[in-house]
Amino acid sequence: MSKIVSIEITHHRLPLDPLFKASWDGRPRKQFDATIVRVRDDEGREGIGSGDLMKGFEGHEGLFVGEDPRHLERHYEVLSHINFHYGRCWPMDLALWDLAGKIVGEPVWRMLGGRADRVRLYASSGVLRDPGAMAAQAESYLEEGFPAMKVRFTSSAGGRDGWREDVRALEAIQTRVGNRLELMVDCNQGWRMPWDTTLAWTFKDALAVAKELERLGVYWMEEPLHRSDRKGMRRLSDATSVRIAGGEMTRELYEFRDIIEERAFDVIQPDVALVGGITGCRRLAWQAREAGVMFTPHSWTNGIGVLANAHLTAGVGDAPWLEYPYDNPEWSEQRRDYPMAAPLRHKNGWLELGEAPGLGIALDEERLKATRRG
Repeated sequence: MSKIVSIEITHHRLPLDPLFKASWDGRPRKQFDATIVRVRDDEGREGIGSGDLMKGFEGHEGLFVGEDPRHLERHYEVLSHINFHYGRCWPMDLALWDLAGKIVGEPVWRMLGGRADRVRLYASSGVLRDPGAMAAQAESYLEEGFPAMKVRFTSSAGGRDGWREDVRALEAIQTRVGNRLELMVDCNQGWRMPWDTTLAWTFKDALAVAKELERLGVYWMEEPLHRSDRKGMRRLSDATSVRIAGGEMTRELYEFRDIIEERAFDVIQPDVALVGGITGCRRLAWQAREAGVMFTPHSWTNGIGVLANAHLTAGVGDAPWLEYPYDNPEWSEQRRDYPMAAPLRHKNGWLELGEAPGLGIALDEERLKATRRG
């Protein structure tokens, strides 16, 4: 029987030049932080996870050391208790799945059900560009083989002059690429950066935007209201043909249970690196399917988080596509995946997961040594 013998957590920082001006944050980002979790067993194997900062995990190593890493449901329960009392430590769950896959010699997507060994991607942009530049970016995505693109709308962090200018950016994209690229919109209203006290849209604001998006045939409208306004989300879903999406920062699985039961969203977007891990989010994939709700994870962390969400989506779900954070030059695959020996590379808009045991992660140890903090 395999036993966990050690857990190592390291923190890393990559300086960014040029800066990354994220649409949801008015402060240009000068660095990109990553936390790496390594779980080792008594036969020398190592499982790797990443995504959240692992705050609150220190002092709880003894709850895992000596245990069989394959007892994933047991470990999930412990992590859920740590989440309640301290912080989100779900990258540990990712590392345990990676290690379990290496023990049994199988990729995680197959361990989860094996529905597919690859996922279709949508290009998820992050920068607010003027309409002409957005149209050019959309054309580049289309040339690379992506079937869909997510466009960010102006949050209170600023950028464009309100949602009407955002709509003009959408119109410019459609003029350039027609209906060859499916479009989604992230309204950036569900949550705010800690310093941002601006109120979210009201229901009437969101409805006015929804009518414009409906006119333009947008596939989904993400985070159009404050994260707590589930009744408003349901009303909005009933009032428009545009799918209502959200939940990327929802902290508890029981909140998703209620969201699914109430049909508050048409599309739920949990991220395995931020809520529930793979073990918890596979429950949501099953629940969502039974309820006729689309399950397609948020994945804006790094390549390790993208891989973990991709394995779940391929193995359990049947989502039409998965989020692929990608917006050159400010958010390139090289920047996003700097902890890895090689960045993920899509193939004509597909991410192929292959046969490597576990999650298929290979780390760049020299880069991690150079970027290590503390």
